[in-house]
Amino acid sequence: MSSSIQDVAKAAGVSISTVSRSFTRPDLVSAKTRERVLAIADQLNFSLSRSAAALKSGRSLRIAVLMSGHIRLWFTASVIEGLNEVLHAEGYDISIFQISSIEERREFFEMLPVRRNADAVIVVSFDIDAAETAQLASMDVPIIGINCADSEQHGFAAAVTIDDAQGSTLAARHLITLGHRDIAYITTNRDVSLSFSVRGRFDMFMDCCRKEGIEPQVVECKVDDAGHYQIGDVVTQLMSLDVMPTAIACQEDGIALPLMFQLERNGFSVPRDVSVIGYDDSFYADDIGLTTIRQDPVETARIAARMTLGLINRKPLERPFRTLSAQLVVRSSSGRR
Repeated sequence: MSSSIQDVAKAAGVSISTVSRSFTRPDLVSAKTRERVLAIADQLNFSLSRSAAALKSGRSLRIAVLMSGHIRLWFTASVIEGLNEVLHAEGYDISIFQISSIEERREFFEMLPVRRNADAVIVVSFDIDAAETAQLASMDVPIIGINCADSEQHGFAAAVTIDDAQGSTLAARHLITLGHRDIAYITTNRDVSLSFSVRGRFDMFMDCCRKEGIEPQVVECKVDDAGHYQIGDVVTQLMSLDVMPTAIACQEDGIALPLMFQLERNGFSVPRDVSVIGYDDSFYADDIGLTTIRQDPVETARIAARMTLGLINRKPLERPFRTLSAQLVVRSSSGRR
């Protein structure tokens, strides 16, 4: 049976208005008091009406999250986990919008002023038009980026980004230092009009190799409507090259992990015949022994969520645009030429 607000106030030793403010105006309550009130409210199975809280605060208590691709993918699922961990504890719901084209993105921004159902917008890994960010600014709705290229120039209020330039440089130098010169890079070419942040990984990797006089072979990995990578086709393309590469860099672990199995199935030993490096340090990378570039999307999302709450509450951010370092994790899938 649910308790009343009076029950919570009595158990916490505070006034009813303090309980109400702990839910609707946390900035007016000390952190220690609010923590005690929320803990007791949880124990007593008490929840303040969301509609009443939203009406009183003038907020929707909802954050719109724009994502591309399938939610089940490691990176996407990890971002949702990190956002929900922080935002849910503060009484906010997440509304996920899957965007696959500029047209869908434009429709979202055109409809948002009509719906007025989001206190902030978080964009994950793809580009936003400057006019769209300006539209949100005019509505006093902050827009926050996660792994979005040139976010400050595009008018974002804040952003957290993995240092893809550093990550790709680490990957290229690792393979080159091991003596590899016949290198291939596996990238996706999704049939969409959006510009994705992973493009920066490819550009930096190619630049780093070219500075050493190496021109990597580029192989495109197709993605079907269900989001599955066509790895068999990738192996066919690799084996059809004039020279089989001795090292393969992949845009993401989601390509690298199944590629290792397919190479072994076709008679290639990893890393004796060919080295493989991924990007992400996702599920099973450690178990399979994949050398990769590590990023932490859960923590990245936590940082973005805290920034979002600060902007909603009109608190100045000490560092609104943050770039997180990447890390090379060397395992058994890469070796000397």
